[in-house]
This record gives sequence, C-alpha cells and structure tokens, in this order.
Amino acid sequence: MGGFFGVASKNDCVFDLFFGTDYHSHLGTRRGGLAVYGKAGFDRSIHNIENSPFRTKFEKDINEMEGNLGIGCISDYEPQPLIVRSHHGTFAITTVGRINNVDEIVKNIFSKGNTHFLEMSGGDINATELVAAIINQKENMIDGIKYAQEIIEGSMTMLIMTPKGIFAARDRLGRTPVVIGKKEDGYCAAFEAFAYLNLGYTDYKELGPGEIVIMTPEEVRTVAAAGKDMKICTFLWIYYGYPSSSYEGVSVEQMRYNCGARLAKRDNVKPDIVAGVPDSGIAHAIGYANESGIPYSRPFIKYTPTWARSFTPTIQSKREHIAKMKLIPVHDLIKDKKLLLIDDSIVRGTQLRETTEFLYTSGAKEVHIRPACPPLVYGCKFVNFSRSNSEMDLITRRVIKDLEGDNAENVLEEYTNPETDRYNNMIEEIRKHLNFTSLRYHRLDDMIDSVGIDRSKLCTYCWDGRE
Repeated sequence: MGGFFGVASKNDCVFDLFFGTDYHSHLGTRRGGLAVYGKAGFDRSIHNIENSPFRTKFEKDINEMEGNLGIGCISDYEPQPLIVRSHHGTFAITTVGRINNVDEIVKNIFSKGNTHFLEMSGGDINATELVAAIINQKENMIDGIKYAQEIIEGSMTMLIMTPKGIFAARDRLGRTPVVIGKKEDGYCAAFEAFAYLNLGYTDYKELGPGEIVIMTPEEVRTVAAAGKDMKICTFLWIYYGYPSSSYEGVSVEQMRYNCGARLAKRDNVKPDIVAGVPDSGIAHAIGYANESGIPYSRPFIKYTPTWARSFTPTIQSKREHIAKMKLIPVHDLIKDKKLLLIDDSIVRGTQLRETTEFLYTSGAKEVHIRPACPPLVYGCKFVNFSRSNSEMDLITRRVIKDLEGDNAENVLEEYTNPETDRYNNMIEEIRKHLNFTSLRYHRLDDMIDSVGIDRSKLCTYCWDGRE
C-alpha cells in the first residue's frame, strides 16, 4: 500500500512532517522519504526502512532540513518522494496507488519524443517517476494531474510540492483517501486522519474522488471538483487502517466491532474463549465477544519490541517464520480450551495454519477460525494490498483449481456466493487443508452492513470480482 503526509505552514514544517509521516508506518515496509522546500530550495532524504523504523532512519536528517512546505511518504515499493525538473518548474512528488497499464503509457510517452526512465533494481520503472512523466505531457500542472487520473488503469493518489504550494489529488474513484487538517499556522494533507491529531490539527475536509486541491499556509483551494462515483477500498477497514483511523466518516475500530458482532449472530459454536490474531484481528474478536457473551481472551501475545513486521522480508518463507516467532503462548489460556480465533483475512493460509498448529501444540482442544472478511477469490488490481504475483497464491484459487480443474475460471462467481454448494465445498476443503476444527467466513452482505456505506461506493473486487 503506502501512505503520505504533507504540510504547508507559515513556520518551519519539519517537526510536523517527520511525525505525521511516521504515523503512516503501518502502511508500508520498504522505503521512507521526506522532501521540503524553504529558503535554500528543495531538500530531500530517502532511506530503506526494511529493518529499522522510519524514525530512527530520519532523526539526523530532520535536524538538517528546513522549510515551510514538505511532503513525506512511507512506501511499500519504490523510493520516493522524487524531485523533478520540467517545464512546470521543479517539483517534488509522492504517490500511493497502482498502475496496471505501465507498458502502454510508456510506449505512448516514447512515441511523443525522446525521453528515458530509470529502472529500479527489479527492472521495473518507478511508478512515481512515471506519474511525473505523465503530468509533464500537459502544459500546466492541473491538466497534467487530471490527465494522469484519466489514463492510469488502477488507482493513483498523489501529493505534488511546488515552491508555491502543495497539490493534493485523490485518485479518480477515491479508492484511497486524502484528508486535510488545519491549525493556526497552516494545513496538512494525510492518508490517515489520525496522523495529525496529536500535532494540533483539526479536521478540515476529506477530498472526494478525483478532487484536486492546492494547499498553501493560508488556504486550501479546490482546483478540480470531486466526481460523483466512488469505489473506496473496503479492505482499508478490514485490515490496513490503523484502529484510530476513519474513512468517509466511518471508524475503523467501530467497523471491526460491527464485523465481529455480525459474525457472532450467524454462529452456532460454543467455544470457551474468543481471541483475535494480533493486531488487526483483535477488534473483530472484541466485537464477537461483546455480541456473543463468550469471554474475550489473549491466548498468545505478539512480541513487538525488537521484531520487524511479519511481511517485511522479501522472501515469503522468512516472513512466515518471523510471524510465527513473534507469537508467544500463554499456556494457561490455551491448554484444554476450545478457542475461536478471528483473523482479518486468509490469503495464502500458511501463517494461520501454523498459528493453529501452534495452538494445538500448546494444548488447545479445538480451534475454530472466523475470518473477518469473505474468501479472497480475486487478486487486487487497484491498491496492491497483497504482494502476490499470481492469483494462484490465494488458497481459494488453489482449492477451486483442485475441485474444478480446467473449468475453474468459468465457475468463479459461484464460489463467491455463500448460498451455493460450490462455496460450501470450497470452505470445507480449506478447513481440512489448514486443519481447523471449523471455518466460517464473514458474508459479503454482512461486511458491507458493518461499514454502513452504500455498496455502490465500496470496492469489493477481491471478494466478488466486481470493479
């Protein structure tokens, strides 16, 4: 995924920029970056944050940076922000999103004249550099941003810092958020609204789909109005969002309580305790426990003081190994107990299978699994919520392939409908494969009710294939 933070202040903005960006560390694992503009012009710093927190990498830099305008990012892939010199002048840019038609866009740009792109270590073009190149195809910055929003297949939200102010642009269908905060000496733009609360800002506005604003220390002015259609990513509430976040006025923590409560209403098992897989499964489990009356407990504790996040290493086996090592059992709460465990989702299934084996080894009598979202059947095309290169990485698709053979692609829709035999057969195969006592996924209709936003405004592609 990734996240960003921008500040336009009458005073030096580096303190706010540093901590506001750091508050987005849950959204990315690869690169962190800061760029400021002040009396000395543009200044920038980028660091690898795979093995060290953002804050420790940038503490020295912020003592040397100075400026009243600044943008920062946490990136799950490409190094950014980038500083670009073009006919628009010099600007810094950072983005969150995904471009599915990179080759087509690059070919189009090449056809209009001589240019080049720097390849990253994996051979890919830096998506943020490509967005800058798209913007530079037009005569002014606003038209360039609109053009990027128009031709990019996927999604693209961006902050662009010029000497005169910061453009904030939400992607065309609002798949990811942009919120503006205000305080006496300026404004900020953030992916996560909670990121500015402890810095003294109050809520000012949330950008609509495709909306573009220019932010200066004195004002925030809309230069392109919001569109009517929205498809915000529902997985933001299920997993990505920090508990104190809210999107479109809907609290992440409250939505997760709602999810757990609806799971409980449809359930018929009677475990001894309810637990959540740390961290995002915890609130779902609290909602389940509150609704069912079954005690909430923590049968294992996540050890976080020195461990990196479980999906930080690039090698999947290492990520899974680290995830397992971080969970410390509380044997008195496991031995001879019937446990109901809620996780945010099941992607590959490997980590949850190991967690279940870990609980059995620690003496659990039963382990009932309740994912807080429906089965993931389609790979995300819009916000890169998973690093999977193939939909066959999804346990659902592997099971469907085993059940259907060459006919799998023709019957996927049936596997997304909990009223069909095919759906129930898939769930039973997953349950057996992962060695759960029982398995019941959250229903899509219940999950949408848990959000409380009209379904037409939510992206549910990864569950039902609807764009």
